[in-house]
Formats: sequence, C-alpha cells, structure tokens
Amino acid sequence: MAAGSAAPALIFLLTYLVVAVGRLPFLRVDRTGAAVIGAILMVVAGGLGLDAAYRTIDYRTLGLLFGMMVLVAHLRLSGAFAWLAEWIVQRVRRPLALLAVIVAVAGTLSALFVNDTICLVFTPVVLDLAEARGLSPLPLLVGLATGANIGSVATVTGNPQNMLIGSLSRMTYLGFLGHLAPVAVVGLGLDVLVIGLVFRQELARGGRTATLPAPPVHRGLMIKALVVAAGVLAGFLAGYDTAVVALAGAAVLLVTRRVNPRKVYQEIDWDLLMLFIGLFVVIGGVEHAGLDQVFFTLLQPIGVATVGGLTVAAAVLSNLVSNVPAVMLFTRLVPRLPDPGTAWLTLAMASTLAGNLTIVGSIANLIVVEGAARRRVRLSFWQYLKVGVPLTLCTLLVGILWLGR
Repeated sequence: MAAGSAAPALIFLLTYLVVAVGRLPFLRVDRTGAAVIGAILMVVAGGLGLDAAYRTIDYRTLGLLFGMMVLVAHLRLSGAFAWLAEWIVQRVRRPLALLAVIVAVAGTLSALFVNDTICLVFTPVVLDLAEARGLSPLPLLVGLATGANIGSVATVTGNPQNMLIGSLSRMTYLGFLGHLAPVAVVGLGLDVLVIGLVFRQELARGGRTATLPAPPVHRGLMIKALVVAAGVLAGFLAGYDTAVVALAGAAVLLVTRRVNPRKVYQEIDWDLLMLFIGLFVVIGGVEHAGLDQVFFTLLQPIGVATVGGLTVAAAVLSNLVSNVPAVMLFTRLVPRLPDPGTAWLTLAMASTLAGNLTIVGSIANLIVVEGAARRRVRLSFWQYLKVGVPLTLCTLLVGILWLGR
C-alpha cells in the first residue's frame, strides 16, 4: 500500500468498524455520525479535495430517497396505511391465512413504498389484532418483517439500497421489476411456508373472533396522497427518471393549505440521508486512493464475477456492516465486472434478502422488534433465527438460480 493511501485506508476502516458495531464505544457516535466524521476526515487528511468530495455525492439517489420519503410521510399522516392494514386483516380469520395475508400485503406495499415504513405502520396493527383474537403475535411479527424485506427486493423504490443501485445503474423501473419480481414472489411463498413450519403449534391454535376500532383518517389528505402516489407510479412505469418523478410528486404534496410542513419534515429520515452523503465521500476517497482495486483483488478468489460469488460476498458483508454501507462499497466494483447489469441486480437481491438472516440484519427487523418490545412482547434472537437462517438460504438460492440462468 502506497504511503498516500494509508490515511484514506485508516479512515475507511475506522468508519466501517463503527458502522458494523453500531456506535463508537464511550461516545455518542452512531452509524450516521461515523459516516459524516469519516467524510470530513477524508477531506481534511487530503484523501479528497473539497470539490472532489462534492462530486462523489450522487444527488439522484438523494433526490429519489427524499421524494419517496415525502410521499410516504403524507400517506402515513393521512392514515392511509393504517386504514388499509385494519381493513385487510379484519377480513381474515384463520391464523395461517392471516399470516399469508400479512406477508403478502407487507411485501407488496414494501415494493411500492419502502419496507421500513410498512413495518413501522403495521407493527402496532398486528399486535392489536393478535391481542384481540388471542393469537400468538410472534409468527405474525416475523412474517411482517421478513415479508417486507423480501417484497422490497422487487423494485427500485423498495428499500434504500435498491434506490442507490437503481440510480447508479440507470436501470428502468420496469426493467428492475421484470428481473427481480419473480424472486420476490417465490420468496414470499417460501416465507409463509418456513414460518408456518417453525411456528406450526402457535398457528394451530384458533383465536377468538374480534374486531378493531377504525383508525383515524384524514380523508382529504389521503385522497391527495393516493392520487399523487398513483401518478408517481405511472411515471415510474412509463420509464421517466425515477428521481425526477419522485421529486415532482413531493413538490405537489408540499403545496398545501392544511398540513403543517413541520409534521412532514419530522417524518423524513434525515439520518439516512446524511449516512448516504457521508458514505459517498468515504468511498470516493477509497477510490481516489486506489483502494477499490485492493478490494477487488481480495474478492476475486470467491468468484465475485459470478452470480453465486457476488451473492455470497454481498450477503456476508451486508450482515457485517449493514446493507446500505455494503452496497456502497460494491458500487465501485460492479462496473468493472463482465456483466454489470446482472451484477447490479445480484447486488440488490443479495443485500436485501440477506437482511432476513438475523434479527439485526435490517432496519425493518429492528423496527418490528422494538415496536413489539414497547408492548411487552419479546421476539428473541433465537426465535427469529429459526426462521431467518433457512429462509435466507432458500431465497438467496432462488435468486442465484434465477439471475444465473
């Protein structure tokens, strides 16, 4: 390693170490803070000039993320998600059928509106329903988390790492959907099967019939948000730039007389946006120092140029440092592979499905677990792992076979 690359290498390693651990010991520095500090140090230490650092930031990805966050915020504030969740689950009685519906709805909505939000909205509904009907909430909660992760693999807007991949690869919404929707559909079926087997005793117990009170709905805001959401989806399907379409939808929604803008801004995940900005600069410094070639050399023995090898590498790294930082690291590698198009799809598939391996594998999982814990419902690491390991291995195998055909 050249002397000039020592500082960028050290900054990168320390940044990703904190990202992997989740925080800096003895200090209140989380993953986002680590990324921002790493980016600043990369400039201060001379790994990148300030102008060069600005150029490493992919504003299309940030625009797509922000636009979708504004859209989802309006749908959530209007009560649309909660109303739909209540309407669907109250029409299904048998526990196994209820599990299948929760998995299917969570997967479908996650593909359209980002998996983390769906888990945030559905978790209290699932807990209320389980309590009202006298059912075990555990299989339903696991189904919600894993279904949201699997469904999100299907589209560019399903999760943050897919948005990054879609933006950098310039792949169309329909093209992405056509390649990965089959993986998501088969994966959702496997999800119901695995959870049904692991929690067969809990699902065999019939619950009592019960209804839930209708959630509050802001009808005018819901209609406006749904119309804009339909327009945004139509723009995606028509092949227009996803970032431009999402930002246009956000602009329309922000023109309002009744909604306090602060409520919308509070729904925006500013931490995630800052995490992206910080990691863009850190990885830019790595590339500028030539360290990306070192990374590529280290991965060559596992056959990273193949669908199987890239899947294994992306899945392992996603569970070590989380999927967004892992994908960020691979963005400099994928364009050099023999078939970048398939490699981008493989990276999206593997980094997303790998999130189901453990309870800390994705933010969606943690949202469900923390939401349950606030209601004194404990989903343990090992209870989740009994589903996570076989489900992740099976769905990754489906992805490898489909994309490698």
